[in-house]
Amino acid sequence: MSFDHLDSDRVRRFQRKVTLLSAGGTFLDGFDLTIVAVALPAVIKQWHLGAGTQSMVVSSAIIGSFIGAAWLGRLTDRFGRKAMYVVDLLAFVLFAALTAVSQSAWQLILFRFLLGVGIGADYPISATLVAEFSSRHKRGQHGTFLAAMWFVGAVAAYVVGLACLPLGENAWRYMLGIGAVFALIVFFFRMTLPESPRWLQSKGRHAEAEAVMLAVTGEKIVLARETRSDGNLAVLFSKPMLRRTIFVLGFWFCYATAYYGISMYAPTIISPFSHGSRVLTIVGSGAIAILGMVGAIIGMNLVDRWGRRPLLITSFAGLSVALLVLALNTKPTFAFLVVLFSCAVLFANSGGGILNFVYPTELFPTNVRAGASGLATSVSRIGSIMGVLVFPNFVAWWGASVALWFFFGIAFAGLLISAWLAPETRNMTLEQLNVSGADSDAAGRVSQATGAEMARR
Repeated sequence: MSFDHLDSDRVRRFQRKVTLLSAGGTFLDGFDLTIVAVALPAVIKQWHLGAGTQSMVVSSAIIGSFIGAAWLGRLTDRFGRKAMYVVDLLAFVLFAALTAVSQSAWQLILFRFLLGVGIGADYPISATLVAEFSSRHKRGQHGTFLAAMWFVGAVAAYVVGLACLPLGENAWRYMLGIGAVFALIVFFFRMTLPESPRWLQSKGRHAEAEAVMLAVTGEKIVLARETRSDGNLAVLFSKPMLRRTIFVLGFWFCYATAYYGISMYAPTIISPFSHGSRVLTIVGSGAIAILGMVGAIIGMNLVDRWGRRPLLITSFAGLSVALLVLALNTKPTFAFLVVLFSCAVLFANSGGGILNFVYPTELFPTNVRAGASGLATSVSRIGSIMGVLVFPNFVAWWGASVALWFFFGIAFAGLLISAWLAPETRNMTLEQLNVSGADSDAAGRVSQATGAEMARR
């Protein structure tokens, strides 16, 4: 079987198209999960929400994404990448529109939850499709571009928030509704993409896989016949794969807990230090989001040059230091909070926040790739939910400093997991990485040596 033709220059334009349309989904993820933080103060004021209801409004989409990733990620391995790739965008369109016309807090929570199901599904679907169409030399950059667009979406949420502020007490409805417009545009373009030939091949649909390769590369390619393989996620916890599974679940959980805890409440945390200025609060929070986007762009440009492992370790080290400094300062100023939170998200997103789109699709075989990525996403959502729900309660019980100590501990755990378990996968094909599902050091050394030799050629 040869997918080496996907490494040719002729295919790069098509690969950029796949990556861009997939990134449209992650842009929407970032926008929809962040816009609620921008809209929340207005929703609280209009409906007089208590702390518990506020937490549910913020966390409902994240809880929904937990279910979407776990359930629809697995269906993607069963029914195909393209089918789920298009269907999940319908959830974005429908439920983003319904959130904008919600008549009560509980309607808003329900529609945000259902929107979250689509958000969670898009992570494994988009990341898997991009990985399976990418060349081995650009796979890291393509995967991290998806993640970088999440943060572009987060920045766009603050821009839209500022633009909608003059619209009065219902400005938050326009903020939420704009996400449906973005999703509708992406939906129509996604329908033009083909199914993944790697998935078709894994299902024994060889003629269809070869037809897609012909359409994409312009060459008649005969793929080696494989026995149809329906993957079982139990293989992720078998001895050959367990180390990889622990690593992927562990580092993504730690990143998500720390990042969501500090980012989703950034406007709320810095608001008391802004002298009552709503505009200053949004500008300060937007600056934090912009630095997070910059971090993702830096990581995207280093991932295929420097490597996955050093990038991830540096990311968690920088995040840990920034959170440690924040926790030690019990009397911060507005500028101090903005600068340190910006540093924290810059480091977090330069590694942990973008490699979560790369490692899960590289370390697991085709027949369970989307399911494994969905499982990792759902575990990360447990961390996200913890970050969102734990932070305000910790602040209420013990103050912001103690809450920040908790997140420092989580970030430091991510650093230890990365230093212990993170493999290097740069310049290796998916087939090399997943030969026999092996994860031994010997197999890794052979595959990496082979990848390096092929790169020199």
